[in-house]
Amino acid sequence: MSLKEFGFEAVALSDLDAMTVDERDALPFGVIGFEADTIVLSYNATEARMAGLDPASVIGVPFFEAVGQCMNNFLVAQRFEDEPEIDDIVPYVLTLRMRPTRVRLRLLATPGMPRRYILIER
Repeated sequence: MSLKEFGFEAVALSDLDAMTVDERDALPFGVIGFEADTIVLSYNATEARMAGLDPASVIGVPFFEAVGQCMNNFLVAQRFEDEPEIDDIVPYVLTLRMRPTRVRLRLLATPGMPRRYILIER
C-alpha cells in the first residue's frame, strides 16, 4: 500500500499493528500506540519531531500520566476505558509546553487487539 492509502482518516488499526517501525515513522501524522494499561509501545518519528520528545523517553511509560497529560480527560483517555471499540476523529487543542496547538485526534481501539492508537494530525 502507498502512504496515501495509509492516510489519517483511512488507515486501520490492523494496518498500524502490521507496520514496521520505519513504515510508521514515514507517516505524515503522529502515531502513538499503547496497551490497555496505557504503557506506550510505539511513538513514531513524526510525533517525536512535532512534540519535541525523544521516543526513547516515551516508550515504556504510561501515556496519559507521563506523556500526554493534556489528553488525560473524558474526551480522550476516558473513552479508551469506557468504549471497547473506537474509531473516531476529535477536534482537539494540545497544550504541550503551554503552546496551544489545534489538531485532529483519531482514537482507535478494537476488542481483541491489545494495542490502541492515537493519531495526531497537525
